Amino acid sequence: MSTQSISAARVRELLAYDPTTGIFTWLITSGRSRRRYRAHRLAWLHMHGEWPTNDIDHLNGNRSDNRIENLRDVPRSVNTQNQRQGRSDNLCGFLGVSPSGKRWRATIQLNGKKAHLGTFNTPKEAHSAYLAAKRQLHPGNTL
Repeated sequence: MSTQSISAARVRELLAYDPTTGIFTWLITSGRSRRRYRAHRLAWLHMHGEWPTNDIDHLNGNRSDNRIENLRDVPRSVNTQNQRQGRSDNLCGFLGVSPSGKRWRATIQLNGKKAHLGTFNTPKEAHSAYLAAKRQLHPGNTL
């Protein structure tokens, strides 16, 4: 299904959107089957009158916060720079940190390559080094 298959005008006929809360409510009920669209993309369409051309990034990292002020249309590379938590298989729970023997390694992605930031005694120290590098090297992040 193409994201272009519904117009802004049709979305506005079907749904009310509160930009201060990010919540949609149905204006028209229909017995027909409904297509699924991502709420953050619909919010962009509703407010700007056109589909976003890139990824929609949630500035605060909360994917359920679809207030228009929390959304931005950015390339995937910028969107990934705004990652705020480690993957589910991250052993320590800190973004950019992994075990390295009895120490903790901090790494950051830069232009598609991993950059080693050093090893540290605690995960928290490694994470601090990661955050400092992220703020300098990832202009798309909002930390």
